[in-house]
Amino acid sequence: MNQRKDTYRAALRREPQAAAPRQSKVARLHTRYVRVTIELDPTFPQDLTRWVGSPVSALVDVGAAVLRPLTSWRV
Repeated sequence: MNQRKDTYRAALRREPQAAAPRQSKVARLHTRYVRVTIELDPTFPQDLTRWVGSPVSALVDVGAAVLRPLTSWRV
């Protein structure tokens, strides 16, 4: 139990030094009735590509597999 407490305390001491603030892109929309602030992490496009990449490539593979027999029937 003491080792866990010591590890936790050491992690709390390390955190402010290890966590560097990231620059973010901020877009603001102000109208008479609505105020919207959108803040995007600069690594968001990379994360999105990583999350969406494999499902999209799987769909492309399935589409190619479906179209292959259809195109071979043409004479």
